Amino acid sequence: MKVDIRVPVGLPIQETADFIAGCEAAGFSGVGVHDHQHSGRDVFLTLALAAERTSRLTLYPATSNPVTRHPMVLASLAHSLEEVAPGRARLTVGPGYLSVGNIGRPRATVAAMREAILTIRRLLRGERLEFNGVESRLRNISDPPTPVFMTAAGPRMVELAGEVADGALLLVGLHPKAIDAARRRLEIGAARSGRNLDGFQTIFITPTTVSDDGPAARRFPQQWFRPDQPYLKYPSDSNLVWLREAGIDLADDFVPEGISDALADEICDAFGLFGTPAECLARLKRARDESGIDHVFIFPTHTQEGGYDMPRAEVHAFRETIIPGLGALA
Repeated sequence: MKVDIRVPVGLPIQETADFIAGCEAAGFSGVGVHDHQHSGRDVFLTLALAAERTSRLTLYPATSNPVTRHPMVLASLAHSLEEVAPGRARLTVGPGYLSVGNIGRPRATVAAMREAILTIRRLLRGERLEFNGVESRLRNISDPPTPVFMTAAGPRMVELAGEVADGALLLVGLHPKAIDAARRRLEIGAARSGRNLDGFQTIFITPTTVSDDGPAARRFPQQWFRPDQPYLKYPSDSNLVWLREAGIDLADDFVPEGISDALADEICDAFGLFGTPAECLARLKRARDESGIDHVFIFPTHTQEGGYDMPRAEVHAFRETIIPGLGALA
């Protein structure tokens, strides 16, 4: 099983690049860094510096969007990262959340995402395209092109990933029924464009709270991401769709404090990794056995205020316990 991890630009860029190098030493397969322009630190500069400090990690933004960055700019940045880290770059694109909200713009629609992904992939293949009546292309490209993944949470976005992207980062939880439902959505999208999913890579975004106090780690469903948004609705209400696929039917207007400890435990088991390092290792093994999951993206849980805290506890737990435990079964 490959294990990637989300790292924020929570330190000066050079220090974040050093932290990412530590993730490689810990045994992670890849690192995704948020594309939050309001942080005052640029994700692609950070990834380029990290590329100079690493030799094996796959590096990517987690996640860029076509609202704050034009598709041609994203294509150029993807190829630039590919030049710095040949064979280790990936572009991930989603509708946007905090980054677009911080400039007062709505998230990209399904139609806008379809156009953006197709445009970026064509540009990375060297094709000429027309923008506002002007024909243009990238003067430099890679062979093979940098892969373009979609980050998808809602059912329609999951279908779109199967239709137009090279791969997907899916936020659907780890329950086998939710995984099966998401894979069916990918197939629906692929059928719409007349292609199959041979070679299509799926990475499962896995919310994670690892702690020596397992029961405390499983209290996250009872928390708020910010005052107007329960954590279970971050980044969107789509989380409730996949929990329902898993047999957990929360009302749309649920209140986190109304969730019992027993229900919180059930939600955590369906949604991600919550508990001691040994418990998280066991849950990953079960996800592999139940659903054939072979690649996860560890997304440390946090509030909006804590979104830039470095995932030191998670790196330590994966380095010392979880990655060695997974490797022992290889």
